[in-house]
Amino acid sequence: MNTEIQTLDQKPVFKSTSWFLSRQTSKKRTWKGLKQIVSSEKSLPWGENVVHYSSINAPPSFLPPEKFSDLSGLSAPYTDPQTRLRFANKEEYTTMIDLPMDITAGYLALRGATSIVG
Repeated sequence: MNTEIQTLDQKPVFKSTSWFLSRQTSKKRTWKGLKQIVSSEKSLPWGENVVHYSSINAPPSFLPPEKFSDLSGLSAPYTDPQTRLRFANKEEYTTMIDLPMDITAGYLALRGATSIVG
């Protein structure tokens, strides 16, 4: 019975003392910025097909590119066959019909598309 009272009075130890001592003697961790990471990656020998921070060319995506409306920026499931502008709903389509050809060509130039089909 005497041993039961002693175990209840003792506080449990969650950390080992060796962990605490090693934590005090270690150096402070230094963090690297992006420029340091890129320069250290350039100095390492990499294979040709490895993608890392300094590589510009990434592998192609297997997903099809998402199309956005030229007028509102919403997801655009529809394309006008005459002007090749993309639109999201019928309100945008009615607005798009009233646009002059130079504005339509400007929207296509912003998207990077070529000239109007005809």
